[in-house]
Amino acid sequence: MDNQWTNGARFGEVVGVLLAGGLARRMGGGDKPLKTLGGQTILARIIERALPQVDSLLLNANGDPERFAQFGLPVICDIIEGYAGPLAGIQSAMAWVREHKPQARWLVSFACDAPFYPEDLVARLLHEVEYEKADMACAISNGRSHPVFALWPVSKADDLSAAMVQENMRKIDLWTSRYHTLMVEFKAEAGELDPFFNINRPEDLAEAEVWIENQQ
Repeated sequence: MDNQWTNGARFGEVVGVLLAGGLARRMGGGDKPLKTLGGQTILARIIERALPQVDSLLLNANGDPERFAQFGLPVICDIIEGYAGPLAGIQSAMAWVREHKPQARWLVSFACDAPFYPEDLVARLLHEVEYEKADMACAISNGRSHPVFALWPVSKADDLSAAMVQENMRKIDLWTSRYHTLMVEFKAEAGELDPFFNINRPEDLAEAEVWIENQQ
């Protein structure tokens, strides 16, 4: 299935995973992606941007999956228990892809607290990885990396699981440093928010609300 961004015939099927497995402590707990922003949940906005960029989409979240039933996506929990961080979500998503989408070569991950990420994120990551013959790719903006917005080869699933189980690996950057990982830069236009502006605290949510209102 081709789409306007990934050109599936060229890159093969691309699966997206929305990482919502955290505890949202700085937001006061609960499900941060279910907070309302501009009349929609943050998660609805994230999904709206992700769907045109991938061939299939799933949600990584721990706890009762029924609370996300309204979005109609497969919901997977972390294989490693205890809120082991986003790398655990990547591991779990790779396992899901190998079982349910064995033809897919690539997994792309999205944070669930950055609703303004680029609409050409996946296309850029795929093209850069192919051009540079790299193993994987991560987004950067304003000199800061965003390791949760990344492109992952499903072929590394066993390597990742071994690192997490045998070495207790938990930090994305430590694992990706073992491979040829590209940093792909995304720039904001003048006067615009950073494309990876993330909503961690109530004041961030308020700032995003003001931004949306000013765009209307």
